Amino acid sequence: MVRSIKNPKKAKRKNKASKKGDGSSSSSGPSAPVKVWQPGVDKLEEGEELQCDPSAYNSLHAFHIGWPCLSFDIVRDTLGLVRTEFPHTVYFVAGTQAEKSSWNSLSIFKVSNISGKKREPVPTKTGDDESNMGSDDSDSDEDSEDEELGGSGAPVLQLRKVTHEGCVNRIRAMTQNPHICASWGDTGHVQVWDFSSHLNALAESESEVSQGPSTQAPLFKFGHKDEGFSLDWSPLVTGRLLSGDCKSNIHLWEPTSDGTWKVGTTPYIGHIASVEDLQWSPTEPDVFGSCSVDGNIAIWDIRLGKSPAASFKAHNADVNVISWNRLASCMLASGSDDGTFSIRDLRMLKEGNSVVAHFEYHKHPITSIEWSPHEASTLVVSSADNQLTIWDLSLENDEEEEAEFKAKTKEEVNAPKDLPPQLLFVHQGQKDLKELHWHSQIPGMIVSTAADGYNILMPSNIQTTLPSDGP
Repeated sequence: MVRSIKNPKKAKRKNKASKKGDGSSSSSGPSAPVKVWQPGVDKLEEGEELQCDPSAYNSLHAFHIGWPCLSFDIVRDTLGLVRTEFPHTVYFVAGTQAEKSSWNSLSIFKVSNISGKKREPVPTKTGDDESNMGSDDSDSDEDSEDEELGGSGAPVLQLRKVTHEGCVNRIRAMTQNPHICASWGDTGHVQVWDFSSHLNALAESESEVSQGPSTQAPLFKFGHKDEGFSLDWSPLVTGRLLSGDCKSNIHLWEPTSDGTWKVGTTPYIGHIASVEDLQWSPTEPDVFGSCSVDGNIAIWDIRLGKSPAASFKAHNADVNVISWNRLASCMLASGSDDGTFSIRDLRMLKEGNSVVAHFEYHKHPITSIEWSPHEASTLVVSSADNQLTIWDLSLENDEEEEAEFKAKTKEEVNAPKDLPPQLLFVHQGQKDLKELHWHSQIPGMIVSTAADGYNILMPSNIQTTLPSDGP
């Protein structure tokens, strides 16, 4: 698996949200006729470029925090369990991949005033209705429809940093206590941090701030025999943590009464190559899954010893990432270095073939995969081909519905025959995509990190499957 960011360069902040090439379109009219680009079919000729159609998004923003980040996590907050009204506020933790080891840091940041607009998946009227909907083109001051938007102007970024020894391979915030975060460093150490003071300071401030790196001691530190990339907090047992390294070792962390952790000295052994990802079961507190460069996925039960309860060949190449469906706990998704991703029904493991869906749309390594926390059949995937794709496994070809859609849009929509009907949305514009997450408290919001920064996006064609009003 290609894990590192190619030629990391520090981005220079010119304003609160950087304007991106593929991710935003110019306000001036195109010199040539605009046409819909079909992924996997159309090729870009010399001089051509992809431009974002703002009407495809309820919200789209781009920003960066300096050095690129291989990993980040969305921090749960107290602003509401189901938030549907713009503008939004989101809290993050992330770790940098700086050019020099001593330049790295852990970032705790808040992005507020995330504006947007709910749009109909099928337009009800024709005409030029492409208003500035709070997209990542935040340099523009010509927002003539502010009153129709949820918020106006550019997002506000507030950033605090803590120095970190070495590059950060992965970072995760604890579900139950989100101010507690674990980081995996390329030095071979996993560290646990308390970021409550930083998060509280961000919550109390509304203005843009950028604080230089501060020095803070971790709550706990454990050294593996090698660096690693897999890390996961238990969603069911507060403080229980898993970490896996490139030497195929998996260690279980159990919280202690004095606020630290006891890490098992004897690792869980079941792979013969690097452990790339770890996922706790969403329903069984003692069960977790792992995937490896050896092409296998293993299911473990910590009550049964240090060997896997089940292990099977999942892909013909490295298995880079897995995601356990929290709304349908029998479903496990996996993404491979060969660009394929699969969905398995774990209830069918004993029967031999548990694969219920297999996709070969991406042609480059899968770098991240995650089930939606709000729709059991929906997941999002990122790939080294610089595409972020959203899939709905419940979709099938419907000729009548397609004809009705063409009639409403009055356009000729010639989708290629080999394009999977489950492919719901394709997002591009980022280079060297590494990790993505759904926001569990804002239905439809996805955040992704790449070599050139972050995107926050909310595609307009998935809003109909989500609740329209909060509780």
